Amino acid sequence: MAGTLTSISGKNKINLKNKKFSIVVAEWNDDITEPLFEGAYNALIELGAKKENITRVNVPGSFELPLAAQREASKKNIDAVICLGCVIQGDTPHFDYICQAVAYGIMKVGLKSGKPIAFGVLTTLNKKQALERAGGKLGNKGEEAAITVVKMLES
Repeated sequence: MAGTLTSISGKNKINLKNKKFSIVVAEWNDDITEPLFEGAYNALIELGAKKENITRVNVPGSFELPLAAQREASKKNIDAVICLGCVIQGDTPHFDYICQAVAYGIMKVGLKSGKPIAFGVLTTLNKKQALERAGGKLGNKGEEAAITVVKMLES
């Protein structure tokens, strides 16, 4: 994904210096969500956002992301919200219910607020897959989520 970041960093259609971002991060699976946060934060900075215009909000787990995203999106000074979490499949259907609820909730926040809300929630079968997507060989989905909100701000 670094190639994508490099390819758009000099081509932003809008100036991000005055745009304000909120990054909502699930604390559950923090060995995964911290690298996702770092990827998102660093991408926003590289794309031109100011450090003081990036807010971080922690929530206990991915299920709590939609409510926190809604609170952040309702703030007039927030232009976009990035939701970061990780749900790893277990032996019960809990995984399916959580993933569906989180995806639906985050989508509803975007539709209700009219603001870009990025779904940077990993839904993986195991921890290895999550690590590969949190800065491993498959890139960093936090970085991708930051690129997504920037592209949506431009559209």
